[in-house]
Amino acid sequence: MRTPGASLMRKPNRDGVLAAAAKIAEILPETPLLSFERDGATIWCKAESLQPMGAFKLRGAWHRLTDLDAQQRADGVVAFSSGNHAQGVAWSAKRLGMPSTIVMPSDAPRKKLENTRALGAEIILYDRMTEDRAAIGAALAAERGATLVPSFDDAWVIEGQGSAGIEATAQMEARAGGAPDRIVIPCGGGGLSAGIALACPDAEIVIAEPEGWDDMRQSLETGEIVPVGPNPPPTACDALQTTLVSPLTFEVLSGRGATGVAVSEAEVAEAMRFAFDKLRLVVEPGGAAALAAVLAGKVELGERTLVIISGGNVDDARFAAVLSA
Repeated sequence: MRTPGASLMRKPNRDGVLAAAAKIAEILPETPLLSFERDGATIWCKAESLQPMGAFKLRGAWHRLTDLDAQQRADGVVAFSSGNHAQGVAWSAKRLGMPSTIVMPSDAPRKKLENTRALGAEIILYDRMTEDRAAIGAALAAERGATLVPSFDDAWVIEGQGSAGIEATAQMEARAGGAPDRIVIPCGGGGLSAGIALACPDAEIVIAEPEGWDDMRQSLETGEIVPVGPNPPPTACDALQTTLVSPLTFEVLSGRGATGVAVSEAEVAEAMRFAFDKLRLVVEPGGAAALAAVLAGKVELGERTLVIISGGNVDDARFAAVLSA
């Protein structure tokens, strides 16, 4: 297994976020910044659901994979993901001409499985509730001599995700009269929220998680990493089902004084309907968590509040059911 030695010690930093943003700007247009009015305030939404593979995850994947040397690229990469990181890695690997293998849960949304496979990745399925995806991924990487690319526990991945914050800040300075002062972000392992916290050092950071899966919120409140409890409730937010956050992401967020809120399944579904009706966006459940928190009144609005809509990879039948409810 090839895991760059420096990555075991290196911590993410803002210079890395800026470097990642420059890389992304070379290959992709900015995702749109949309807005709506709420309680007399303008809410700004960064539509990462409109990335080529439907989520922000290609940012971190591109930053990580483009920093691999020629031999590492030839040996390929292994990742584990419920779907969006899988697609981000597969998209980046395909563009760079690299082999990729992705460990995905057997209950991942069909669209995410199909899209990942269509991008040329080999998929290895596992049982989310009984098997350890990280262990499976590490074993595969060791067996194949490949580089393991974690979904959030990696300095390069965190920095890459933070490039969304660099883009959004420039867009809001141009259109909203200044940088965001409060940013609400969906949170699974915390890669996106930690990256944006580095990208936007003057903004208040609020993370949003599904009820029963709000381990980052609890960790931030207690000052130490708290795992998801036994028998967590089912959630439609498959992208946010992380049972233990990373010391890397926790350190960044706790150091910034980030806070967290939990959202219900009903609140997430309402946010998906709102995004479709008012913003004309197809948003997956996990991608709607931050919007759900704002719409439910769980986050106090700032002068310039930014909401990250992180992904739009939802199965057609599930989305139709949400819209018709």
